[in-house]
Amino acid sequence: MATFDLLLLPGDGIGTEVMAEVKRIVTWLNARGTVTFNLEEDLVGGAAYDVHGVAVADATVDKALKADAVILGAVGGPKWDGVPYEARPESGLLRLRKDLELFANLRPAICYPALADGSSLKREVVEGLDIMIVRELTGGTYFGEPKEMVTLQNGEKRAVDTQIYTTHEIERITRIAFDLARKRSNKVHSADKRNVMISGVLWNEVVTAVHSAEYSDVELHHILADNCAMQLVRWPKQFDVIVTDNLFGDILSDEASMLTGSLGMLPSASLGAEDDNGKRRAMYEPVHGTAPDIAGQSKANPIAMITSFAMALRYSFDLGGEADIIEKAIAKVLDQGLRTGDIMQEGCQEVSTTAMGDAILSEMDAVAG
Repeated sequence: MATFDLLLLPGDGIGTEVMAEVKRIVTWLNARGTVTFNLEEDLVGGAAYDVHGVAVADATVDKALKADAVILGAVGGPKWDGVPYEARPESGLLRLRKDLELFANLRPAICYPALADGSSLKREVVEGLDIMIVRELTGGTYFGEPKEMVTLQNGEKRAVDTQIYTTHEIERITRIAFDLARKRSNKVHSADKRNVMISGVLWNEVVTAVHSAEYSDVELHHILADNCAMQLVRWPKQFDVIVTDNLFGDILSDEASMLTGSLGMLPSASLGAEDDNGKRRAMYEPVHGTAPDIAGQSKANPIAMITSFAMALRYSFDLGGEADIIEKAIAKVLDQGLRTGDIMQEGCQEVSTTAMGDAILSEMDAVAG
């Protein structure tokens, strides 16, 4: 029986509530006797700042480096608006991504049939939507130097963020996207801003070269990032895999999430390079934030957190069958009309975070037989 070590980092706000539902899923899997997950829990974000004065402690990063996968909830909230910039809750997330070298962020946008009417777009535009956005995660504007704010001699302030990419960084994220496409519909759109950004020119050149040399069997389309944003709203089902840089990936994946009806529905995976044994460091987290306005009220939607764990089963532990059980159970629960507040529709039943977890676990029993 395989045994794996998970580091759980619930974080702030609703992160603790949705992580509690993942713990219940893990308990269910452990009870089946086919796999064992050992759980360790620690602090990140504002919760870590309150205890350690930093958004993630060195000891926590060490645990993350040793774990088979990290499962993270959400970080941030108005409570920490006044902390120093370098200690803000989000800096803990950025450090984990950087220190674990998690360069590939996978963000699926899937529209369950039961939720198609919950989207702001027409049912025929979004029903059956299944997009994978592959975002470069450790380069670009978020990490480029110099990154500074200075006061000029005339008293004005000047802020600088630097967009930097190297050939190697673009090559490795491109290969992730093409490999995924081969397992899906064999089509990739590469989004950049080569018309106004020199980094976009390099991005386009490198993606084209990798495609020509290694992936000529995959259909490749180049698209400007702003046009990609427009096309996601006009006809999103034209896309399958979209690969793009850190900044554009952040924006486009949030836009794609709303096609599905709610940020509370979308998981993500952040992956590193394969080691000599074919294993990757990985961190899994929902796309949504901490939602401080509903924190502690059992109103949060746990589905994105649970499906983030399902992605861990697929990408880190080769447990696709177990991931299928979770995803089928979620679809059945939604078909039954159970909804948390963020995805509530007329004629459906609004349930709490815990009640949604109860329903998913019950359907997992039924699916697994």
